[in-house]
Amino acid sequence: MLFQIKSYLKFLWSSKNEHAVHSPFVFNLLTKCFYDKKSKPEYSILKKYRKSLLENKNFIEVTDFGAGSKVFKSNTRQIAKIAKTAGISENRAELLFRVVRYFQPETILEIGTSLGLATSALALGNPKAKVITLEGCPNTMSVAKNQSQVQNIQNVDFVNTEFETYFKNLKRDLKTETENFDLIYFDGNHSKKATLAYFDLLLPTVTNDSVWIFDDIHWSLEMEEAWKIIQNHPEVKVTIDTFQWGFVFFRREQEKEHFIIRA
Repeated sequence: MLFQIKSYLKFLWSSKNEHAVHSPFVFNLLTKCFYDKKSKPEYSILKKYRKSLLENKNFIEVTDFGAGSKVFKSNTRQIAKIAKTAGISENRAELLFRVVRYFQPETILEIGTSLGLATSALALGNPKAKVITLEGCPNTMSVAKNQSQVQNIQNVDFVNTEFETYFKNLKRDLKTETENFDLIYFDGNHSKKATLAYFDLLLPTVTNDSVWIFDDIHWSLEMEEAWKIIQNHPEVKVTIDTFQWGFVFFRREQEKEHFIIRA
């Protein structure tokens, strides 16, 4: 916790808003998407989804494959508490929805479904998109799948798998056919080793317009190190650090730039 407080204070000192941005691409993203305060009809669906989870007092056994939880001491967890402490916040879910609505990706990959709060935002952002969401824990995925059906969210393919297994199979398939993801949301394993491994394994799927979002880039010193390595990768052109998320763009026509933005 102390590490995150120090990181956040450093972020506040360095961060800017749209007035300090001279890149048209980033300026438009901030003004037309990040800072869009207009209410959207889909927000009510996101609120219903969240409310239903917060009212669910049932317990499930959670299988952790990643860096573990800083909140829960046991793998037997109440659904309401998972939604309250480990799920994406209401503001972040709405921002994720707006990002998808802005870029209109046709294929979306989410690494780490959990209870599906972020999944619903991704799916509602473009109902015509194909959303593939990966989750290692069958019990949390079952909750997410059920909630999506209740809210009539129909464009999501739920895949219960260990991430490494999925990526290895994907890598094999890439040898015979091209699989591209227009947007990838990384929220499955907050460790440096796993984050960089996923980055390398998924790099062959990148197009010029791909959008990658990494969750919790300041979660630990290791995650900050992983974020710096990603920023410096030669394929990466533009990155945006919003503290909670790191946005990565591969636009070859852009000069390499890094932005620290209050969002």
